[in-house]
Amino acid sequence: MSLHVDNSYLQVFSNFLSIITISICFILKIPQILTVLKVKSAKGISIMGLLMELTSYTIMMSYNFRSGYALLNYLEYPIILFQEIILIICVLHYKQIINLTSIIGSIIYLFIAAALLLGIVPLGLLSFLVPLCTPIGASSKVVQLYEILKTKNSESVSVVTWFISAFTNFTRVFTICIESMDLTLLLNFTINTFLSSSVMLAAYWYKHHKQE
Repeated sequence: MSLHVDNSYLQVFSNFLSIITISICFILKIPQILTVLKVKSAKGISIMGLLMELTSYTIMMSYNFRSGYALLNYLEYPIILFQEIILIICVLHYKQIINLTSIIGSIIYLFIAAALLLGIVPLGLLSFLVPLCTPIGASSKVVQLYEILKTKNSESVSVVTWFISAFTNFTRVFTICIESMDLTLLLNFTINTFLSSSVMLAAYWYKHHKQE
């Protein structure tokens, strides 16, 4: 009886964490956007890492949309994607690389995204691409960490955004332990928790080091 009650409390807590995680995702990139606008610089931010995230979010949103899932089940993806696009535009602007190449790249992206959403690309191909989003997402964090360590500058990197990323990944580790113990998902979110925490700590270190 006691074990059943304990499990019920854990389930309620797990559901609460899931709601918090999804809610926080709605503002995931906002602190980073505000930081870039405040310091008027994008030094220490990897444009390659952002593009890898953009790719992952686009594939996941398209797959959920094409599969006919309820919007509430994947609402965080279009919201984060919108924030990601704004952030990329800001970074391109402050890195002064808004040029013909970036404009052509943007047009190509829009065509590909439209093809994914409108069904021009077969759903089977999207299903093949979805598992690749995990290594792409993890690699984007590695690239961002490398950028901070290489430039030794995190002035324009938001510690809050990376804290949110680490926190939401960690909560997913907990909820998966309660819900399913899916080892693949556990490995994915554990790795992403570690990488997001590493970026957060590196960003904090170089901000603190610069102030000294």
